Amino acid sequence: MSTAAGRGGPSRVQQVAVAAVIGAIAGTALAGRRGRKRGLLGALTGAVGLGAVEAVARATQRPDEIPALWARIAMSGALAAPAGWAAARVTGAGPLPVGTVAGAGAGALGLRPQKVALGPVVGAAAGLVFRARRQPQSAASAAAAAAAAVAGFRVVSALVFTDPQVSLLASQVPAENVPFVVPRASHTRYVGTGYVRELAKDLGGKYTADVADIGIVASLDDLAGPEFDPTSAHPLVREFYEHTTRFSLNIVPEWRLWVRPGYLLYQMLLARPLGQASVPMNQRAALRGVRSRIDTVTGAPGGPPVIRGWIRSYADTGAPIYVGIYTTYRHAGIGYVSVGFPLPQASFTATLLPRARPGGGLVLDSRGGDMQSGHYLTCIDPQTAELTVLAVHGFAERLDVYVRDGELRAEHAFTVFGIPFLVLHYRMHRKPVR
Repeated sequence: MSTAAGRGGPSRVQQVAVAAVIGAIAGTALAGRRGRKRGLLGALTGAVGLGAVEAVARATQRPDEIPALWARIAMSGALAAPAGWAAARVTGAGPLPVGTVAGAGAGALGLRPQKVALGPVVGAAAGLVFRARRQPQSAASAAAAAAAAVAGFRVVSALVFTDPQVSLLASQVPAENVPFVVPRASHTRYVGTGYVRELAKDLGGKYTADVADIGIVASLDDLAGPEFDPTSAHPLVREFYEHTTRFSLNIVPEWRLWVRPGYLLYQMLLARPLGQASVPMNQRAALRGVRSRIDTVTGAPGGPPVIRGWIRSYADTGAPIYVGIYTTYRHAGIGYVSVGFPLPQASFTATLLPRARPGGGLVLDSRGGDMQSGHYLTCIDPQTAELTVLAVHGFAERLDVYVRDGELRAEHAFTVFGIPFLVLHYRMHRKPVR
């Protein structure tokens, strides 16, 4: 992928200046209340040190690469120091609790379950080290414990977990360079069930709500490839994909116990305020019923003939569950399904490889073993519409659609770093003819 260097982003001088400011704040926090001269010396040392780290990292950074790991570790430790100082000042907590919480936060950001468990262990170890010093309850000791916890966790996790969680695929490139991405973003902080209507306004196309007889794909034949022959698909499977709105959906979520506490926080803090990706937590929530509809945008200048937005919401309140933009594209003789989930100035895309299933079913898999299928987080420049794309390696999904006893069913399984955490069991029934 090519990089548009220097376009739409901060210059190297600006990046170094920002790093120097962060370093100065961190140095001040680590100096604590030890006099003005000590504080100024700490700020100066932090500014020069982190500024130099950033300058070297940017000078050696190659196109389409993120800064070196050692530079990112130094930056994260510098950011943790003032947070630890503030926590100690506000709560009176010492290095041990501050370090433990800092490590736990760093582990949670790692997403991998093993990292979540490792974070507080490394944080507690850092806290114990600084609690043994002469001034264990000082804010400066808490700041040092927080910085050591975050930096230490990142060093240990880099040594233990060598496979990357994310990788930069492209920076500031046009959409045609990354066809496996669906570049549909939300221009507001709330996505919600009205997203496609707002998208039509932005694109200058015609908006049609709740189209009566339409599918998430125009034709199942678009997915033909070496591993999937559309002519072998069961008629119900073909009908569902080409005429999705003829069917109603029943969802039974099956969450693993270990992920439920984290998902509850995610749902409260992110999914509901965002109006996007809010899967039912349990069977009671699923029994509220799911309303499924497809809104379209047609006639958008320079856009595809039809943009399809599949919107699923709770039947009782209309609160959104998923808002997905469904597309298909072909590469090297293989058809793919790409589903884009709009986010504020960004998009999360699942690109799935189709495979045939015995009995006329269809499997859509994000682990296709090729360079197209996978999950991608894309930031979209609001001025230039250029894309910066990250591949999210640790996340995977598999959608298995089949017919059993004349009934259309699906199992949608999700894993993170190979560990299963959710299966959505679907049953699809034709709606009564109106």
